[in-house]
Amino acid sequence: MSKILLCVTGSISCYKAAELTSLLTKKGHEVKVLATEDALRFVGKATFEGLSKNKIYTDLWSNDDEPIAHISLSQKWADAIIVYPASADTINKLAAGIADNLLGALFLANNFTKPFILAPAMNTNMFMHPATQKALQTLKDWGTKIMEPGQGHLACGDKGVGRLPEASEALEFLEKVLN
Repeated sequence: MSKILLCVTGSISCYKAAELTSLLTKKGHEVKVLATEDALRFVGKATFEGLSKNKIYTDLWSNDDEPIAHISLSQKWADAIIVYPASADTINKLAAGIADNLLGALFLANNFTKPFILAPAMNTNMFMHPATQKALQTLKDWGTKIMEPGQGHLACGDKGVGRLPEASEALEFLEKVLN
């Protein structure tokens, strides 16, 4: 099976990333998780480490046994990278080439020879904002695969586009991209 790098960013929906981790491992994929500091405000390290059976990557500077993790994970280890959920902040930073954390550095080290997938999750206004739409188009133009967000009830109480696709949908999308 494939080696999947699951990148989790700060969003109320990042609890679904735990489910995706579980589904991927049950299907026989090897999973490593990179979580931003904001993601860890919602779901703890122990959850991802327990589900993936691997240590979690959180910081550009604290990977003593793997000091150049942004290179080794993206270029040497992963068969595919999925950012699930991809927050508005992360999407806009990636499109601007900002590498102020491990995920940003990893994205800049990416040469798009392997699938790089984003699953946006945010409030409708944030998703529809011209900056976010421009960033998504830029990322698509560079070769990033973008999952379309779902519509419905959002964590803020609004209804609209911006829901993180269910973990089963992300698994299906990822496996189609890999095949």
